[in-house]
Amino acid sequence: MNGSKFYAIVFFCIIIGAGVGFGAGWIMAGTPAASEGTMPPLKAGFIYVGPVGDFGWTHAHDQGRLYIDNKYDWLTTVFIESVSVADAAEKIDYLVDVEGCDVVFTTSFPYMDATIAAGIRHPDTIFFHCSGYLRSDNVGTYFNDFYQLYYLNGLMAGALTQTGKLGYVAAFPFPELIRHINAFAIGANEVNASVTTDVRWMQTEWFDPTTATTAANGLLATGVDMLAFTEDSSAVPLVANATDDVYVFSHYSPMQLFAPTSTISGQLVHWDIMYEDIIQKVYLGQYNATNLADVDYLWLLQEDACELGGDFGVPINPIFIPALQAIMHTDPVLGTISVYDLVMARLNQMSMTNIIFEPFTGPMDFKNGTQWLTTGESADIYTLLGITWFVEGVIGTIPVT
Repeated sequence: MNGSKFYAIVFFCIIIGAGVGFGAGWIMAGTPAASEGTMPPLKAGFIYVGPVGDFGWTHAHDQGRLYIDNKYDWLTTVFIESVSVADAAEKIDYLVDVEGCDVVFTTSFPYMDATIAAGIRHPDTIFFHCSGYLRSDNVGTYFNDFYQLYYLNGLMAGALTQTGKLGYVAAFPFPELIRHINAFAIGANEVNASVTTDVRWMQTEWFDPTTATTAANGLLATGVDMLAFTEDSSAVPLVANATDDVYVFSHYSPMQLFAPTSTISGQLVHWDIMYEDIIQKVYLGQYNATNLADVDYLWLLQEDACELGGDFGVPINPIFIPALQAIMHTDPVLGTISVYDLVMARLNQMSMTNIIFEPFTGPMDFKNGTQWLTTGESADIYTLLGITWFVEGVIGTIPVT
């Protein structure tokens, strides 16, 4: 799910089985496209880990489902929300056996094993699993990643903080979240070397507003004045909105409406683009139940899979732009530049077809002070997908799961 629980074996699984490189898009699976006029209708089912009204992860996936459902007359979609891992197999079977779905999307990392097993039980059904690394002939994988956007948010947080203390509320200690926390801290320390990022883990549910609120308030008690988060509710923006001189970065869905004067920016996902790409290829026969073992979507800014901002079309809340324009930073390549212009330049560099900037580039040290990346060396995608350590500037430990 929005958190991929990778172990050491993952590196070998990804290296052997990944169909595409990092940000490289999709793999064309090779069978001839059929004429739309001769194709039967298609039915797609979605398994969600949370409620569609969570305003986070599940809400964003459902917006993608609604987009393709409304766009294509030949497509019908159904979904089941708030599915526990224990119930995943039963619900997947229901979508295939009762609903008659031709394609099933399982939208949470912990559903990976259940999805692979379902692929064996239903060899004629197409499955796509979100954020996992196991594939088979009829099971592909897909994911949109945010670490570039968290880095950009970190630039803004590091520049605007008055206390030098940033806070991060995180649901579970998965590599995805660790990657995002590190990217946020890297951006913040690039413009303000003395800034720290304090992490509080929830470890309850992805959608748990009560625990998220408690974690955010606990961070504020330490003097934090900037909040970022990876969990699926609007709780953290609401905490910021209720507290003077505390600011927040929205996550996943447009949450700026919950804290209109406190949200600086954030990350937004475009599952609609990815779901449309997948479902079109299924409908036209390019993807089928025999050729998905090497189909692995991993999209970033360059594929327009995600967007900077707390609301669509608003990369930075306008009320914070003057302050960011007034803060100057000296970059080795770009020279003396405002933080606002730095954010926009980095956004452009990471959105290019050939990305010319990578946030995880050395010199960079592990939290314990030992060197990780040498000057000019960038982390490879396999390392980032399985990252289990913090960089310098992050406060807190990573619980053993």
